[in-house]
Parts: sequence; structure tokens; C-alpha cells
Amino acid sequence: MKITEKEFNTITGEETITEREETDAEAAARLDRETELAQRQTEAEAKATQKAALLNRLGITDDEAKLLLA
Repeated sequence: MKITEKEFNTITGEETITEREETDAEAAARLDRETELAQRQTEAEAKATQKAALLNRLGITDDEAKLLLA
């Protein structure tokens, strides 16, 4: 994956843009973050599904549940 870096010199007003390949460490860190994000998304979706099922069994709406918890 290409990484674009931009530097701006406030004294001269010069802007330097460089493009480079990511390092192995950067690639590993990016993949770790993507995996963690996917995991969190899956957990959030599972929790939302469980919440909806519980509210359905109780016969109350999401707004009514918010009122109960307020």
C-alpha cells in the first residue's frame, strides 16, 4: 500500500509531498487495526441483535426501554 506524506514549511510556505511504500511494521499494524475493527463491529451487531430480541420478547419498543433506563 502506498503512503502519501505531506510536509508544510511554515517559514517558506513550501509544501513537499512524497509517496512511499508502507513498511512491514506499518502493514502489520494496519492489518491488526482492521482485524480489531471488524471484531468490534461483529460484537456490536451481535449485541444489537440480542437487545432487539429481548425487547421483542418483553413487548416493548426501543424508546420505551430508553425511558425505563433513564
